[in-house]
Amino acid sequence: MCGICCSVSFSVEHFSKDLKGDLLYNLNRRGPNSSKQLLKSDVSYQCLFSGHVLHLRGVLTAQPVEDERGNVFLWNGEVFSGIKVEAEENDTQVMFNYLFSCKTESDILSLFSEVQGPWSFIYYQASSHHLWFGRDFFGRRSLLWHFSNLGKSFCLSSVGAQTSGVANQWQEVPASGIFRIDLKSPSISESLVLKLYPWKCISRENVIKECVNSLTQISANLPTFVSVVANEAKLCLKEPVVPLNMTLPQAPFEIYCSNIASVPPTRETLQVFLTDGHMKEVVQQFIDVLSIAVKRRVLCLPRGENLTQSEVLKSCDRKANVAILFSGGIDSMVIAALADHHVPLDEPIDLLNVAFMTKEKTILTGFNKKRKKQKNHCEMPSEESSKNAAAAAAAAAAVAGNDDDSSDKQFSVPDRISGRVGLKELQAANPSRTWNFVEINVSLEELQELRRTRICHLVQPLDTVLDDSIGCAVWFASRGIGWLVTQDEAKSYQSSAKVVLTGIGADEQLAGYSRHRVRFQTHGMEGLNKEIEMELGRISSRNLGRDDRVIGDHGKEARFPFLDENVVSFLNSLPVWEKANLTLPRGIGEKLILRLAAVELGLTTSPLLPKRAMQFGSRIAKMEKNNEKASDKCERLQVISLENLSIEKEIKT
Repeated sequence: MCGICCSVSFSVEHFSKDLKGDLLYNLNRRGPNSSKQLLKSDVSYQCLFSGHVLHLRGVLTAQPVEDERGNVFLWNGEVFSGIKVEAEENDTQVMFNYLFSCKTESDILSLFSEVQGPWSFIYYQASSHHLWFGRDFFGRRSLLWHFSNLGKSFCLSSVGAQTSGVANQWQEVPASGIFRIDLKSPSISESLVLKLYPWKCISRENVIKECVNSLTQISANLPTFVSVVANEAKLCLKEPVVPLNMTLPQAPFEIYCSNIASVPPTRETLQVFLTDGHMKEVVQQFIDVLSIAVKRRVLCLPRGENLTQSEVLKSCDRKANVAILFSGGIDSMVIAALADHHVPLDEPIDLLNVAFMTKEKTILTGFNKKRKKQKNHCEMPSEESSKNAAAAAAAAAAVAGNDDDSSDKQFSVPDRISGRVGLKELQAANPSRTWNFVEINVSLEELQELRRTRICHLVQPLDTVLDDSIGCAVWFASRGIGWLVTQDEAKSYQSSAKVVLTGIGADEQLAGYSRHRVRFQTHGMEGLNKEIEMELGRISSRNLGRDDRVIGDHGKEARFPFLDENVVSFLNSLPVWEKANLTLPRGIGEKLILRLAAVELGLTTSPLLPKRAMQFGSRIAKMEKNNEKASDKCERLQVISLENLSIEKEIKT
């Protein structure tokens, strides 16, 4: 993963040899292993490229990369399939080599159509003075654009930099296809023209109409001096997934399900489905394709680089390379169970479980008393952890096993409870594995401070209450600073894993949200199909860019097994009733195929847990205000410039 940026100026007065400090700092946090800048100038424009690399595969390759023709490439992605990348190779260099051999626009589009995995990129073609950029089909990697000075300058970047008192001008680059700018044209005309090469499904009708609609939507959010047009040759990228199966059952669905609809929500209910030979086969196919997706994401990373020879021999010294955002719910449990199949057995897996204090209360005194009792068993907290006395107190209380202790109860949120149950399931399934259940406890004070200084810059340009809640929860969880609590001790802990797996994409594809049930009840199967189609169509703008920015801020990479192209294609190929049965109660009907997969994988309790959104399970929702709606604009995301903060102090800590 990387932080990539290209700042373009079309007039001498706007030329600059450096990025603004705030922006450079935010980019550097994403790529701590290498930073480099490159300036390309022409009579009518200047491009400043900035690359910041998180090294995850092959030989460390500094970015931007440049060839003998003067072409420049910035790559923030992972090639998991489609393009061959050997184990010892770096996919940035492999992609650049392929681009070097591209002779036409069609060649470039064919290359990116073949890539399976998340990506965003910026590519400068020196001979034609063209700048190409874009995001993958799902928008799994962030890329923002910012237009200023009436079109005389613009910037592309993985993350933005907001300024206090200034209206936000950064926007997410739509995951609608690949864009191209002729860098010579602004010197001739007064406007900046973006040419779009859209995604196209070969079997879909009304492609031209869809392209026109896409252009209209994109243009509506841009300044008047920027326009988006279709490329003259009407070239397209090939969509990487098959279309959604919109088939409806021949008989009314209620009749189809009448033999099981009245069965209570138990494990036995799920097993009834598995007695059907066809359904059992479909579930096994789903397990197989999802398992391959997880395997690619847990094995495609460096291992053992930071260990001495003696440490390699001692499994107790092994550090986790893979972490999972873990609530103990069905999504994270299945990911954890499959990761266990592929991560080397002597390597721990970090389960990152976040909880927000359920009430504002200072309990430092109680913590000190508890510490006296536990001093031989509870390690002194690290500097970061000691800032949160409530978190430390909860860890000590958990060691004591005192469920009535107020400090522990303040973090006994639903996701913490289900997470501990899920941990026991995983330990029972594979007692040989070291499962690091990281209890991440966040006080109101810490939440407010770090939202103000860090998180608000990352969630932007999204700005709703829901974006605030999920953005903060994911930021604290992926940071991985918390406690490992056992019966005997509580140790402060910071996850060293560079790869963070998340379950995003399961709810969208498998009718996991309550709105899916409402749509089914009001508009039947046809309405449910349309709702799922809409969810997949908007996932790039609602979730993925934000989550990539938030997780990437810790120098870690988010990976999304449920959004693997083969997983999505498999699920898209199924009729909706093989994925969900919303005539059944919550905890059974939604994400049915995933629950059946969990049963087949040997999981016991988690297959029956109903959907619980992260903002509610972690208790961040309504932590500060009770009268907010998720869609309201969040005033807490107002930005304070990093120029007013002590960046050097934060780097040292």
